[in-house]
Amino acid sequence: MSLNTEFTRLIELLEFPFMQRALLGGVLLGLLGGLLGSFAILRQLSFFSHTVGHAALLGIVLGVLLNLDPTLTLLPFTVLFGLGVIYLISQTDLWSDTVLNIVFSASLALAIIALSFIQTYQGNLMNLLFGDILAIQGKDLGLSLAVLTLSVVSLGLTLRSQILLTLHEGMAKAQGVAVRLHQAWFVVLLSLAVAVAIKAVGVLLVNAFLVIPAATAKLLSRQFAVFILLSTGVGAISAILGIVSSAVLNLASGPSIVVAQFLLFLMTVVLSRLKRQQAREAWRK
Repeated sequence: MSLNTEFTRLIELLEFPFMQRALLGGVLLGLLGGLLGSFAILRQLSFFSHTVGHAALLGIVLGVLLNLDPTLTLLPFTVLFGLGVIYLISQTDLWSDTVLNIVFSASLALAIIALSFIQTYQGNLMNLLFGDILAIQGKDLGLSLAVLTLSVVSLGLTLRSQILLTLHEGMAKAQGVAVRLHQAWFVVLLSLAVAVAIKAVGVLLVNAFLVIPAATAKLLSRQFAVFILLSTGVGAISAILGIVSSAVLNLASGPSIVVAQFLLFLMTVVLSRLKRQQAREAWRK
C-alpha cells in the first residue's frame, strides 16, 4: 500500500468511537504510567510492579470464578495484594527481591491452578492477558481518569515529602516524614495503576508500561521535575504511536505500545551516548 492509502485509512479509523476511546485511554494510561513509574524506578520498586502485574492474573481468575467483572475485581485485589506484599517484606529479614520472587511464583501458580476450573470465557481472558486497548470502554476511561487524578493530587500535595522519601529515606525519617504511611499510599497508587493498565497492555506486559518511559526519561534528565515531565510525556507519546501503528498495520495493540516504548528507549540510549562522546571531546579540547 502507498503512504497516501495508509494515511487515508488512518483518518477513517480515527472517525470510529472505539479508536477515539483507545487514543484517549492510551494518553491517560501513558501519563499515569510515566508519573508513577518515575517514582517507582527511583525507589527500586520496578520488580514490585512486575510482581503485582503478574499476580493480578489471580485476581482476574477469581473474578471469573465468582461470576464478577474481572476488570473490577482487579482493583481491590491488586491493592490488598500490594499492601500484603509490603507487610510480608517488613516481617522478614530476607531481601525484598527474594520475597517478591516467592510471592510472584506462588500467586502465578495459584492462578494457573484456578484457570483449570474455567470452562468458558477464554476469549476475554486472553484479552486481559495480552491487552486490547481498542476494546476499552467508557467505564475503563473513567477508572483511568480517576486513578490519574488521585495520583496527581495526592503526589502533588505531598510532593516535598515524596521527593525526600524517594531520594533519601533516612533524611526523610529525620525530618519527621511519615515514611510508612507515604510508602503504603504509594503502593496503593501503584497497584491501582497496574490494575487499570492491564486492559491496555495485559498482565504479561503491564510492568513495561510503568518502567520503560521512566527509564527513558532518566537517561535524558538529571533534574527531578524535568524527569517526571519527560516520563509522563514519553508514556503518552509512546501509547499514541503504539495504538496508531497497531491500527494501521493490524497488529496487537498492547505489544505495539510496548514496542513503541522500547524503540523510544533505544533512540534515547543512542542519543545520550552521542552526547557523552561530544562532552568528552569538548573537554579534551
